[in-house]
Parts: sequence; structure tokens; C-alpha cells
Amino acid sequence: EYLLGFGLALLVWRQVRFRRLTRVLFLIPMMTTPVVMAVIWRTIFHESLGPANDLVSLLGLGSIPWLTNSFWATVVVILVDIWQWTPFMFLLLLAGLLSLPREPFLAAAIDGAGPIRTFFNVTFPAMAPISVGALIIRLIEASKIMETVYVITSGGPGTSTETSSYYIFIRGLRDFQIGYAAALSVTYLVIMIVLLTIIAKSLSRYFVKGGA
Repeated sequence: EYLLGFGLALLVWRQVRFRRLTRVLFLIPMMTTPVVMAVIWRTIFHESLGPANDLVSLLGLGSIPWLTNSFWATVVVILVDIWQWTPFMFLLLLAGLLSLPREPFLAAAIDGAGPIRTFFNVTFPAMAPISVGALIIRLIEASKIMETVYVITSGGPGTSTETSSYYIFIRGLRDFQIGYAAALSVTYLVIMIVLLTIIAKSLSRYFVKGGA
């Protein structure tokens, strides 16, 4: 999602004419209610009624068990998550690109730097703080994935697409193991705080080295 969002942000950043229209179009997945979006995607990947298998059939391939096979169900959840959250990364990174000062780019152009060299020596290092912030926010959101899994696969087949948030939800609100779910929630929160702190420091070091 970060790579896709960054790539799209770079393209739109250079295309001033269609910038406003593109931003509006990329807001659509974010504006859609997660449950409604998940129902639509579940219909698309339905084995007998969905258009996904119709398209696969046109390509001469057999029907794919999108939601009843562990591998394909995981692929579907990942694809839906990418579709939903790439626009978020795109908007954050585009805002960062638009806020960059022009002087370093003018200096790079005067020095004869090409687009690739300018990106790695000027654009990418300058975007380091925004990139770290965007990745941390996305990791926090990724840790809370529940609605998509609940609607599309219900954690199945078996437990192949269960996430931590979904597992806590099921234990607390379906099985009424309130104490167990509460303990899991606190433990999960502590683990996420520690992991995010480590990841934030690692990302900061990586981007600082990249800009050195």
C-alpha cells in the first residue's frame, strides 16, 4: 500500500491538471462504509454468482474457490484491504509531496541530476518524516482489521483469515467470554505499543540512512 500510494502520489504530483479530480476519485474507497464495501466485495468473489469467476472463465481458467479455500480467501482479504487503504497512503504522501520546498529540486536540476537521481537524493529523503508517520498510522489501522474479515469470510475457512481483532471480537461478543476478551485486548494493546515503538525507531533509522 505504501509503494502503490507513493507511486500514484508521484504521478499525480507531476500532473497538475488532473490533480483535483484524482484526489476526489481516490477518496471514494475511503468514504465507503467498510461493511457495505465488504458486502460488495463478497458478492464480487462469490463462487457461483460473482463476476470474478466469470472473468476467470473468459480467460479459459477454471472456477476459483475464492472464499472457501484458505489461500484464496487470504488473497481476497489482502486485495480488499489494499483497495481500501491505498488511497489513504496516496493522500498522505501527496500532501507531503506538495509541501516540499522547490529549492532542492532546482539545485538538483542545475547540477544535472535526472529524475531517478533526484528521487533518491532529494524526494525520498525529504519525505522521510511523512513516510514514517504514514506507515505507523497504517500499521495501527491494520491491527484493527475486523469488519472486512467478519463480512467477507467470517474468519474462515477454518481460522485462516482470523485477525487478532476479529478473534477478540468473537470471544467477547459471540462466546460472551468478557473477561478473557478484556484480558486479550489489554495484552494486545501492550504488544502493539511495544512493536510500534520498535518499528517507528527502525523506520526512522532506515529513512535517515537513506537520506544520508
